[in-house]
Amino acid sequence: MDQITYQMFDLTGKKAIVTGAGQGMGRSMAEALIGAGATVALIGRGQNVVETCREIDPTGKAALPFLADLSQRDQIHRVFDEVMDAFGGELDILVNNAGIQRRHMPEDFPIEEWDEVLAVNLNAVWIMAQLAGRVMLAKGSGKIINIASLNSFLGGTTVPAYTAAKSGVAGLTRALSDDWAGRGVNVNAIAPGYIATSLNTALIGNPDREPKILARLPKKRWGEPDDMKGAVIFLASAASDYVTGVTLAVDGGYLCT
Repeated sequence: MDQITYQMFDLTGKKAIVTGAGQGMGRSMAEALIGAGATVALIGRGQNVVETCREIDPTGKAALPFLADLSQRDQIHRVFDEVMDAFGGELDILVNNAGIQRRHMPEDFPIEEWDEVLAVNLNAVWIMAQLAGRVMLAKGSGKIINIASLNSFLGGTTVPAYTAAKSGVAGLTRALSDDWAGRGVNVNAIAPGYIATSLNTALIGNPDREPKILARLPKKRWGEPDDMKGAVIFLASAASDYVTGVTLAVDGGYLCT
C-alpha cells in the first residue's frame, strides 16, 4: 500500500467526540481514533470515562474526559459546549455511540423505560448531531457516525423500545445525509451485530438464545468491541469521503444468513 493510500486514513489534527466512551465499543472506537492521530473528547455518564482516558492516553493530551447523562437534554447542551470550549470551537468527527437496553415483553414494557431508551438511543443522537452539524456546516466539512444496530433491520424480541430507537437512528442517518452531504458533512451509521458488551449480558451464556445466535453467525463467534475500530476509522477519514447515508453492518455476517 503506497503512502498516499495510508494518508487517506490519517486523522492527525482532527478533533472528535465519542459518546458512551467509558467502556465497550465507545472505548475501542475512541482508542482507534486516537491511534489514527485525532484528539478525542470521551463523554460518559460515570467516572469510568476518566479512568478510560488515563488508560488509553497516559499523556493526557489526546483523550479528554467529559461527564454527562445524555438522557437529560440540558446536560447534552452543557457537555457539548464544554467540549467546544476545550476544542477551541473546532469539531471534525462525532461518534454517537451512547446507548442503553431494557428488556420486557411488549405487553409489559413500562412507559418510563420506553421514554428512557428513546431519550438516550434516539433523542440524544439527534440533538448531538444537530449541534455538531451546525459547527461542521459552518466550515464545510465533517463526519458524523451514528451507532445503529441489527435491530435497525430486524425486530428483535423483548426489545421494542431499542428496536424503535435504532430503526430511527438508521432513518435519521439517511435524512441528515440528504440535507448535509452536499454541504460537506457526511452522515453514516454503523450497525454492530452481537458484540460482547454490557448491553448483551442477558444473551451471553443464555442457554436458549446464545446457541441460536452462534448457529446463525457465519463467523461463529461473538463480536468484540475492537471489531468496531476499522469501520469507525474508515467512516471518520478521507477514505470515505464519497460514502454517505449508509448503515454499515459490522455483524460477522449475521444479516446475510
